[in-house]
Amino acid sequence: MNDERVTIDELESYLWGAAVLLRTNIDAGAYKQYIFPLLFFKRMCDVYDEETERAKAKYKDKVNRFAEEDIHAFLIPKQYHWNRVREVPENVGQAIVDAFKAVERANVDKLQGVFGDAPWTNKNRLSDTLLKDLLDHFSSKTLSIANCPEDELGQGYEYLIKKFADDSGHTAQEFYTNRTVVHLMTELLKPQPGETVYDPTCGSAGMLVSCVAYLKDRGLEWRNLKIYGQEINQISSAIARMNLFLHGIEDFHIANGDVLTNPAFLKRDRLQTFDIVLANPPYSISQWDRNAFAADKYGRNFLGAPTQGRADYAFFQHILKSLNKTSGRCAILFPHGVLFREDEYDMRKRLIEADLVECVIGLAPNLFYNSPMESCVVICRSNKEERRKNKILFINAVKEVRRANAQSSLEESHIAHIASAFESFAEENDYSHVADLNEIVANNYNLSISLYAREGGDAPRDGNNLEERVVDWLAQSEELRACLDALESLLQKGAV
Repeated sequence: MNDERVTIDELESYLWGAAVLLRTNIDAGAYKQYIFPLLFFKRMCDVYDEETERAKAKYKDKVNRFAEEDIHAFLIPKQYHWNRVREVPENVGQAIVDAFKAVERANVDKLQGVFGDAPWTNKNRLSDTLLKDLLDHFSSKTLSIANCPEDELGQGYEYLIKKFADDSGHTAQEFYTNRTVVHLMTELLKPQPGETVYDPTCGSAGMLVSCVAYLKDRGLEWRNLKIYGQEINQISSAIARMNLFLHGIEDFHIANGDVLTNPAFLKRDRLQTFDIVLANPPYSISQWDRNAFAADKYGRNFLGAPTQGRADYAFFQHILKSLNKTSGRCAILFPHGVLFREDEYDMRKRLIEADLVECVIGLAPNLFYNSPMESCVVICRSNKEERRKNKILFINAVKEVRRANAQSSLEESHIAHIASAFESFAEENDYSHVADLNEIVANNYNLSISLYAREGGDAPRDGNNLEERVVDWLAQSEELRACLDALESLLQKGAV
């Protein structure tokens, strides 16, 4: 066992090495349900041992006077410690399951269900030999806080999520959102100590972790940030909890369930409200209970009921209804269609007239994982400052991008430029435009960014290959459709 400080490079290699062991036996999309629980279990046991040694050094022969709860963040029953499980000669999968259940029972208030329900005992997939190799691999390093501080382990965890996304193709969207876009959204909302932060479709909790990181980076108090999230996928909700714990965050509430059907956070039979909401809702899903939403008892249909084929505005309204009336603000990552689609016209019109939208930011193509689709960030605020009332800032940030192979990302300079434009809420040639309500009404309540802020020139290219051409063509087609829709609406209303 290695008891030396683990570098970031060593940590990344160590974590990915565990996934490589599974590669020929487990589909890449399922790595997460095996690797993350083992990582979390190993971390807990190593920290438990570290806490034990620290208590012995401090209290010496008086250490036995203290209860386990006074020494340890999490309780680990001795017969189910990592070292005991590693020694099991056969039926290793069952030993892992038994250990997980015992640790959950010992920490029921914090850890109930956190390890998920992966089929560890399926020997056709996971032989005893393979599982022992996996346990031996994880045992090669000690994941104590001294060896691997919380922030660094969290960084390694984020690396692993990214690698899983690279390796698993389309399944990655369940639990990975481009982290540079997440950092942008956090920068725009500027969380403050003591505030409440909520993500109704939280995936692996990356947006919630980003809010904590924002405060840490600025030397601000982060432990009193109140964190809430809901996730429909059981495995992803368990991963979210592990992610928060591995980042050193212990005071949070993550619920598993469908937020449209059963919102988890209520107060006196009304939706709980929050200072900040960040979200990347699933796009244009058609399998949802529209009829129930049309008669929603929480009043989340105040703009109207979306069509069955697209639930985007259902998530949108849930988020808006979850904002604190005084301090509430949100950043939502959406496809561009929510800005101009005809079948959402009435809801969009009511949204604009309610003066909730503060800013619309168009991002470059290919920032969605494994998709060339363009995205936009919509910023809303329940109580705008006076100079921003009845106005919407449009930022065309399509050129703010760094492309590497088929994947794009935002650099710090890009985030800073966008955030500066948002803060100033002013005109910048070919980049940002402040539109008042009259101008938006003249455009028939169409929020397509190209109608207000026209980016000059082509977006930068790393090459002239076919994939780049397809990305550019899709992006231009989306904008063209937006303009044609706007023109058609104006013609129908006799405005042209």
